[in-house]
Amino acid sequence: MSLIALQGITKHYQMGNQLVKALDGISLSIDSNEYVAFIGSSGSGKSTMLNILGCLDRPTSGQYHLNDHNVANLNENQLSEIRNLEIGFIFQSFNLLPRATALGNVMQPLIYRNVPFRQRRDLARKALQRVNLGDRTDHLPNQLSGGQRQRVAIARALVTHPSILLADEPTGNLDSKTTVEIMQLFDELHAEGHTVIMVTHEDEIAAHCQRVIEMKDGHIFRDSAHLPGELH
Repeated sequence: MSLIALQGITKHYQMGNQLVKALDGISLSIDSNEYVAFIGSSGSGKSTMLNILGCLDRPTSGQYHLNDHNVANLNENQLSEIRNLEIGFIFQSFNLLPRATALGNVMQPLIYRNVPFRQRRDLARKALQRVNLGDRTDHLPNQLSGGQRQRVAIARALVTHPSILLADEPTGNLDSKTTVEIMQLFDELHAEGHTVIMVTHEDEIAAHCQRVIEMKDGHIFRDSAHLPGELH
């Protein structure tokens, strides 16, 4: 059984008199512990794909099964619950709470699961240690570098032990040296057994992944499994 199974997924928007087919009949499956990149130019559909995979939006039609849940037709509350249970999000802009410490930010998803405070704190500390920020637990986001803030965001995504780590341009706001460090961390997380799916427009980032899915005009233009570093 695939972790993700999409069948005939469409997402259509009405813009004035024009019907925009952001996704136009997407069918694919992704297995547990895959390392996948979605690439494509602006308007290709990859951002819409991210929103569908992350249960941030519902498809116009089609079926989406995530870890045996049929999520395509869930209401907002049900989608929110699935997001909290199954998906760890990592965003380009980090999306950290500015007045919360690193520890407080990582604890946040556990509040929605009603995890007791001491357990939340212990789990958050372990997640920060995993991303080599065990000595930065009391720092606010503005006291951290861009790379450290992204590590906090990764720890926050890891703390709930999600089925999928879903990363949206995770190195887009980072310099080249920090990008290498963050991608090394993603490589390690995949090697540990995590399922990692990222959206990127950079070939050098996609080259870390074992599978690259190129999108064009709402369709899958190319879907190729390859060894890391062999994307051309």
